[in-house]
Amino acid sequence: MRLVRFLDATNTIRFGNQHADGSTTLLAGDILGDFRDTGEKATVKKLLAPIAPSAVICIGLNYRKHAEEGKQAIPEHPVLFMKMPSTVQNPDDAILIPRKLPSDKVDYECELAVIISKPCKNVSKADALKYVLGYTCANDVSARDWQRNGGGGQWCRGKTFDTFCPLGPAIVTTDEIPNPNTLKIKTILNGETMQDWNTDDMIFDVPTLIEFLSGSTMLAPGTVILTGTPHGVGFARTPAVFLKNGDTVSIEIEKIGTLTNPVKDE
Repeated sequence: MRLVRFLDATNTIRFGNQHADGSTTLLAGDILGDFRDTGEKATVKKLLAPIAPSAVICIGLNYRKHAEEGKQAIPEHPVLFMKMPSTVQNPDDAILIPRKLPSDKVDYECELAVIISKPCKNVSKADALKYVLGYTCANDVSARDWQRNGGGGQWCRGKTFDTFCPLGPAIVTTDEIPNPNTLKIKTILNGETMQDWNTDDMIFDVPTLIEFLSGSTMLAPGTVILTGTPHGVGFARTPAVFLKNGDTVSIEIEKIGTLTNPVKDE
């Protein structure tokens, strides 16, 4: 099932099941609990990020080739940082380049996002995917100057500006993606492919991440986990490539679809 969150003709937030022909039918119930497809046709006025997260947990340096391009050692444990839920942006809405706290080094990062569906604590790797609702595309937008030099050694300042976590276009449920570590993933910037790899290059696969993150820690329903980015990011290129006003950036993941956002100055 492809779960979408949207505004209907009355600007009411609804959830729906998006079908192969592009039509959407309304869902009844709670997507983080019991829900069903009513079969009633929906009018989608505007597509929203497919979930309003309870938390956004992010993993750094989780692709081997990305660690290599940044000349970083392979981590012993997953590298953890956070984004505020306020970073979430809808499909087709703008990524804003910070101007109050200015940045000229805003980077793209295509990522597979995992949505936790029920309370998840001390979960084993073997059982981890039982706690997943599904998967969507994410762009872990990063202000590299603030990430490296303006955060006192922490990454969160450079990672958590408004609009720095586009999500969408839909959550594809686990029955349609039984193995999330076999998916092609890419970033396209102004029509040029910048990242083009596969989630099988993750150092820590999705079940391992859930086991680690849930250790002695409750992951609430609606938690979104960003699982890291492959090589090809802007800062590692020669010359470096950073997002600028007027750009268009798209994240594509096999079986999920395409998440596209324009880029504008704040």
